[in-house]
Amino acid sequence: MLLREIEVFRSVMSVGSASKAAALLGVTQPAISQSLKRLEDAAGFALFRRLRGRLHPTPEAQALLVEVERVFVGLSSIEHRMRSLKRFGVNTLRMAVYPAFGLTFVPRVLSRLVTERLDADARPQISLQVLSSREVHEAVLGRQVDFGLMADEMPTTGLEHSEFARFPGVVVMHPKHRLVNARTIQPQQIAEEPFLALNPEDASRRRLERGLAERNVALSVLVETPYAASVCEMALSGMGIGVVNPVTALEYARRGLVIRPLSLDVSFAGLLVLPPGQPLSGLALRMLQLMRIQLAEDQKALAAFLKPRPKA
Repeated sequence: MLLREIEVFRSVMSVGSASKAAALLGVTQPAISQSLKRLEDAAGFALFRRLRGRLHPTPEAQALLVEVERVFVGLSSIEHRMRSLKRFGVNTLRMAVYPAFGLTFVPRVLSRLVTERLDADARPQISLQVLSSREVHEAVLGRQVDFGLMADEMPTTGLEHSEFARFPGVVVMHPKHRLVNARTIQPQQIAEEPFLALNPEDASRRRLERGLAERNVALSVLVETPYAASVCEMALSGMGIGVVNPVTALEYARRGLVIRPLSLDVSFAGLLVLPPGQPLSGLALRMLQLMRIQLAEDQKALAAFLKPRPKA
């Protein structure tokens, strides 16, 4: 395609003369005339009538201009997109996250990410899918997302992976519960309370029950649920106590939920999983950076909530 010649044609049609088009484009008037001649030769018809030294567009030129303007609108869009990519990179982000991080933690991080990019050109398009760890594994393996977070109970075959976080579990309870002044919750104390449990297949639930069994202690399960957030909500209402990951508990601690350390080693681990061989965009890398920053801040905040309140 004769892009330069088409640009010259558009300029002449816009300003009305070859001399003005030459000044606009920074070339000589003969160069403008030569470009128009090449375009007419390629088209096979006249674009201008030359009368008394002036150019008069033919009906064919007017019809062609309509299509030319459409092309230049597209080129302008391409240039705009190139500038946006240079400044912000790819502006879409797709994540699959298991509930322990997906219900409260990741939304808080997304708020920080979006605040950074309030410019209309920079505002990202984000998909956050809160799924079971099995579904996260499938989504990442199928390259449906940029990255995922899942529990460590899932196999990582076929995925690039690393440990994103590992925390000791914490005991959650109502602010008026009888154990609120305990520095650390012991196995026997758990056995004496109605227990709000994660589902039996949950890896942390199995770790907890193994640790209790070694001490000849059993849970008195009142409710089972797959979600730590549900355990926290029920504990806050006074239904019983539970053991959950501290990232989820922190959000509820700000609403009054009491969290205490557990003497047993019941860890909660989250894995970062990536499609093999798929580079992360700048936006995805920034999201992961902000997630790690938020994680460090949450760990500091947790330390304050884990201490018993001084007695009045």
